[in-house]
Amino acid sequence: MAKMKNVTNEFVPIKSITNGTIILDNNLKVTGIKIMPRNIFILDYDMQNMMITNLRNVYNMIDYEFWIIAADRPVDINVYLSQLQLLYNNTQDQAKRKLIMEDINKANMFMNNNVVDTEYFLLFKEKDMEICQKRIRNLINSFASAGLTARQTTNEDLRIILDNFLNGGQTTTFGTVIG
Repeated sequence: MAKMKNVTNEFVPIKSITNGTIILDNNLKVTGIKIMPRNIFILDYDMQNMMITNLRNVYNMIDYEFWIIAADRPVDINVYLSQLQLLYNNTQDQAKRKLIMEDINKANMFMNNNVVDTEYFLLFKEKDMEICQKRIRNLINSFASAGLTARQTTNEDLRIILDNFLNGGQTTTFGTVIG
């Protein structure tokens, strides 16, 4: 049997993912924040301009290398569909049943068309974990002052980002193979 020459762990220098941080083989840490999306186009023109100016100020204050990443995550509305189905089964009023069935059909259309949520991340790398935590706090506060909600990345967030880049967005469901 021929030995595989290029296995993933030879070109992806990841040691582990822990506490919302990717630890690289050289002990650099890759971490950051997830920025919750906000539709500024429903705001009036002056508010839109103010938010854009505030975001420009946030990005201009960052004095280290960073990456902005948009990652698609499949939308799982199976729980919502189940709740709609239960509601439909327990409702006798025909008008309400018709409205619920319209929602069920719309939800099924979303499921059949592989609808995704786009999530936004700002990541950076740093060796010192204390500096990482300080940067994360500053970023969360800066984005809050610009009108956006942000939080530290989770292990799951980082796995989604890696799946998007390494596996074309497909989540790996097989076990780890050690050779």
